[in-house]
Amino acid sequence: MQIDETDWKIIERLSEQYEMNTALARALGVSEGMIRQRIKRLQDHGVIRVRALRNPEVLSNQQLAYVTVNLVESRLLDEKAQELSALENVLSVAILSGQYDLMLEVLVDSNKGLIRFLVEQLSGVEGIAKTETLLVLKSYDKWI
Repeated sequence: MQIDETDWKIIERLSEQYEMNTALARALGVSEGMIRQRIKRLQDHGVIRVRALRNPEVLSNQQLAYVTVNLVESRLLDEKAQELSALENVLSVAILSGQYDLMLEVLVDSNKGLIRFLVEQLSGVEGIAKTETLLVLKSYDKWI
């Protein structure tokens, strides 16, 4: 899929904040129908996903944590990253260079929820040699 200048403008504006299609069209000098079609095309091709983001600092019962993972074998990187990204509480998985192989961004409802995640979900994934959990105590301008 080729992304043109108008597509990039739509992506940039929606990345900053939600805008209705009519407001986007007005700002970009195009029709509302064109905006609607372009957003649908960008979504259908997996370029963008439009959704609401929440601030974990404001909402109660939201605990954000990062879990670093070292694998038994490096050849498992892609396979395990995909497997871990499918776990219920995992927001994202990144393949890293350096000391750790993977980093999971995990959202749970409490410290007990984090323990449940580690014991019931993460421990069931084969091929993990070691993990380290980092609890986010406070974040700034973090939206999930």
